[in-house]
Amino acid sequence: MMNRELLHINEEVQTALAAGLPVVALESTVIAHGLPRPLNLETAHRLEQTVRAGGAVPATVAVLAGKLCVGLDEDQLARIADHERQVHKLSRRDLAVAVAREWDGATTVATTMWIARQAGVKVFATGGIGGVHRGALPDVSADLPELAQTPLVVVCSGAKIVLDLPATREWLETHGVTVVGYGCDEMPAFYTRPSGLAVDARADSAQEVARIARARDRLGLTGAVLITVPVPAAAEVPADVMHAALDEALREAERLKVRGRELTPFLLSRMSEQSGGATLAANVALLDNNARVAAQIAVEIMTVEC
Repeated sequence: MMNRELLHINEEVQTALAAGLPVVALESTVIAHGLPRPLNLETAHRLEQTVRAGGAVPATVAVLAGKLCVGLDEDQLARIADHERQVHKLSRRDLAVAVAREWDGATTVATTMWIARQAGVKVFATGGIGGVHRGALPDVSADLPELAQTPLVVVCSGAKIVLDLPATREWLETHGVTVVGYGCDEMPAFYTRPSGLAVDARADSAQEVARIARARDRLGLTGAVLITVPVPAAAEVPADVMHAALDEALREAERLKVRGRELTPFLLSRMSEQSGGATLAANVALLDNNARVAAQIAVEIMTVEC
C-alpha cells in the first residue's frame, strides 16, 4: 500500500471527495510537453474552467518536488507549464525515481490514472491515449496496460493518430478494455472523427455511461471504461490534410532518427507545422470537449451512486 504522506490532495479536491462530489482528473503532460507556450498554460486554465462549468471539481495531476499532487493551484500550474524549468515526463515506471530524487514531473495518461486512483478520483479526461506504435517492434505504450488494470472512466478522443490505430484497438479488445463511443459507432481517430474501427457499445448520454461504469463496479471488473469522444466537427482536420502532414512528419522522424518517448511529441509538433496549425487547434478543441463530457459523466456517476 502506498505511503499516503507522498500523496498531496489540495483542499478543494479533498473536500469534494470527502463530500461525494464529482471530481475530474486532468493530466499534466499536455501542459508541460504537448502544447507550446503560452497556449499550454491557457489551455490548462481553460480545461479546469470547463470542468467547473460542468458541475465538477478539476484535479490536475502532477509530481512536484517528489510529491504526488492531485489538484494544482495557480503557481503550481505555472511551474509545470514553464518550459525554462526541467519538468520530467513521467510514466508509471518513473514514479519511484521521481519521488526518490524529488523531481518535478508531468504525468502521462498511465501515471495520471494510477495517481487519480490512489486519491479516489473516478473520472479522468485527456486528449488521446497512447497505444501500439508503428513499426516492426512490439512497442506498446504504458497507457494500455494501465487501462486494463485501473477501474476509472477515461474520456478521450481515441489514440493519438501517429500510432497504429488498428493494432491499438485490437490490444484493447484482447485485454478486456470496454470501448464506448460517445455519440458515435466508431472509435475516433484523434484529429478526425471516423476510423473504421468499431466500438464495443455506443452511449448517447452521460447517464448511459454512468450506468455502464456502475455495472462494471458491481461485477468487480478492474479495467477502465474508455469513453471515446469525436473531435468537434468544426475543428476536425480534413483527412487528406491530416495524412499528408503525418506522412511528412514520419519521414522527418526517420531521417532524424527520433525514437522512444520523444517520437510522439515530435510527430505531433511537426504535424502542426505541416497543417498550418490545424492539428494544434483540433487538439485544443478536443481536450476542451472531453473535459466537458467528463464533467457531465462525473456528475452522473455520483448521482447513480447516491
